[in-house]
Amino acid sequence: MPTTITTKGQVTIPKAVRDFLGLKAGSKVSFNRTKDGRVEIVPEEDPATVSRFGALRGHARTELTTDEIMALTRGDG
Repeated sequence: MPTTITTKGQVTIPKAVRDFLGLKAGSKVSFNRTKDGRVEIVPEEDPATVSRFGALRGHARTELTTDEIMALTRGDG
């Protein structure tokens, strides 16, 4: 899967590789040199997915009021 380096030293990672590695716009990657002299692209772990609660961070998308959410949390609802 050849690609071209721009004058700024940038390359486009082919879509098949991005899909395979789960890379999206804004993803961070590291370039590691292997013992045999190759370079591998390694996706950096997203801190939001490292914690089992990381995926739950963010904003609730609901029409419930805070009191209604608290009642559901307590089991009152």
